[in-house]
Amino acid sequence: MADLKKIIIDGIEVEADPNLTLIQACEQAGIEVPRFCYHERLSIAGNCRMCLVEVVGGPPKPAASCAMQVRDLRPGPEGQPPVVKTNSPMVKKAREGVMEFLLINHPLDCPICDQGGECDLQDQAMAYGVDFSRYREPKRAATELNLGPLVETHMTRCISCTRCVRFTTEVAGITQMGQLGRGEDSEISSYLNMTLDSNMQGNIIDLCPVGALVSKPYAFTARPWELTKTETIDVMDALGSNIRVDTKGREVMRILPRNHDDVNEEWISDKTRFVWDGLRRQRLDKPYIRVDGKLKPASWGEALSAAAEAMKGKKVAALVGDLVSTEAAFSLKQLIEGLGGKVECRTDGARLPIGNRYGYVGNAKISDIETAKEVVLIGTNPAIEAPVLNARLRKVWAKGGNVSLIGAACDLTYDYAHLGTDRAALAKAVAEAGATEGALVIVGQGALNEADGEAVLAHAMKLAEAMGGKLMVLHNAAARVGAMDVGAVTEGGLLAAIDGAEVIYNMGADEVEIAPRSEGGPFVIYQGSHGDRGAMRADVILPGAAYTEEHGLFVNTEGRPQLAFRAGFPPGEAKENWAILRALSAELGAKQPWDTLAGLRRAMVAAVPHLAQVDTVPENEVQPIAPRDMGAATFRLPIREFYLTNPIARASVVLAECSALAKARAETPVAAE
Repeated sequence: MADLKKIIIDGIEVEADPNLTLIQACEQAGIEVPRFCYHERLSIAGNCRMCLVEVVGGPPKPAASCAMQVRDLRPGPEGQPPVVKTNSPMVKKAREGVMEFLLINHPLDCPICDQGGECDLQDQAMAYGVDFSRYREPKRAATELNLGPLVETHMTRCISCTRCVRFTTEVAGITQMGQLGRGEDSEISSYLNMTLDSNMQGNIIDLCPVGALVSKPYAFTARPWELTKTETIDVMDALGSNIRVDTKGREVMRILPRNHDDVNEEWISDKTRFVWDGLRRQRLDKPYIRVDGKLKPASWGEALSAAAEAMKGKKVAALVGDLVSTEAAFSLKQLIEGLGGKVECRTDGARLPIGNRYGYVGNAKISDIETAKEVVLIGTNPAIEAPVLNARLRKVWAKGGNVSLIGAACDLTYDYAHLGTDRAALAKAVAEAGATEGALVIVGQGALNEADGEAVLAHAMKLAEAMGGKLMVLHNAAARVGAMDVGAVTEGGLLAAIDGAEVIYNMGADEVEIAPRSEGGPFVIYQGSHGDRGAMRADVILPGAAYTEEHGLFVNTEGRPQLAFRAGFPPGEAKENWAILRALSAELGAKQPWDTLAGLRRAMVAAVPHLAQVDTVPENEVQPIAPRDMGAATFRLPIREFYLTNPIARASVVLAECSALAKARAETPVAAE
């Protein structure tokens, strides 16, 4: 780090890194400087002029604190530290003038604007503006843009801060927005009226400091002061993004990101943000029992009794779905293995090694991507599997690092070296690998869910070792790592678990095909939140809570345990998942020794101690797998439909529209003739 430089800000002497901008130095000193265009994760535009400060001894005019570095400050006449004032009469007058200019064309939409109550322009006009206007001419109007089904535009309110342009270009990696025209004719626009083609476009809603870009599905449904806010964890992918769920009564109204520098920074994917309407549609709100081929509503007593009766004395197998909390997976494992049955969480057939945490998590943190200089992706498309993690990989590329891909070619939003599509390309990469500074190998589920998945993983480990770097296993299922940690697995995988099973206890595993009863298939007990494929095949349905409706622990793809908190309550007669299993255990005569979630957690932590280390990433000891021969197949991507990967997403109208739009966009245009 460069030598620190002494400066005086509003009479407070601070030592700041010369590379910092004045606005950052002021923040370090605990002094707030207003801003509209400046954002710490975007490049500096310096075009709103709200962050003006006075530099004593400098030019006789205010300076933009976001565009001036500490190193640019000159010392006093006798070598005294430079002096910066953020509250002088000059600064006050300048801010009032800037605010007056910003409001010249801004409409008085506050009563009907969705940004009302959480609008930066409102707050700063109150704090730094004046109570009059000298402008009498008509306000300028602008035409609305069609950015797609997620972002609604009101461009008359736009103050040209260009945050949306910088985000889409620099972070999301698309070049569809920009500023056209000059002077008072300048306006933010999408080129050729294109809709935004990105899985992270919803973040521009949070970035917009005014009501120019708002959430289209949320529009006119609630005001911020009516909402109850709950800080929790996302389960749409395995990244474990930190989110805030806003509820009005029992309904989830919107989902917003929370800042966590080591996980998702302050971004979330569009699936995470807009899945909330799926939480209220196609819900299972009462138990059902199949009678004469048809599902009939039943009481909890009847359903639990029917499930217990079916399980007693039978060969039972249990499947752990992708959205299940670690507590529920642990409870299900205890229940089923107590009956002599088998449990399996690798429902996509991934060959993840049992008991080798390095083998199913790796030893890299998500934050290690920031310092990586060479990244090798194997059998994965992170732009679809984990868009927020992909934005970090884009940073590697933007800083001049190299990204290589072994697997199907895809649009990652940045350039990469395509080393091949099959196992031979991976073997060649291992053979040619040498020590590389800042190396990181990321292996996806597409590389591991074939028959030779363990051999592929062994080669990926060997590649990481040869490059002297770290290994990361990129998961798609939020429940997977936690379920692997508590041992909800069977030697031999999915087929070995369900082979010969007379009863299958399906906890939210909707992507698994189970043979119908008419073809001699097993009796199926389904526990889940939505009427999806799993419920259609069930003989008994036990309605459970969705991820926003119960407390739970989830372990993300880097092995970090995080706590999700309840934002609302399950609909109708649906109950929390651990409580259903506890009640069923009593019905089976194998009563579980806990009556509360806290009791269950104590038992789980006693069995798996590292799960108590919430929000820390335990160190995984490197345990290589003995190399073996791989097949010759090409790597297949595990996710085809980004928007429709789980029951909640498939129930969402908004995500269904996004999926249809993505399909239409992917179709090759046909000439008119």
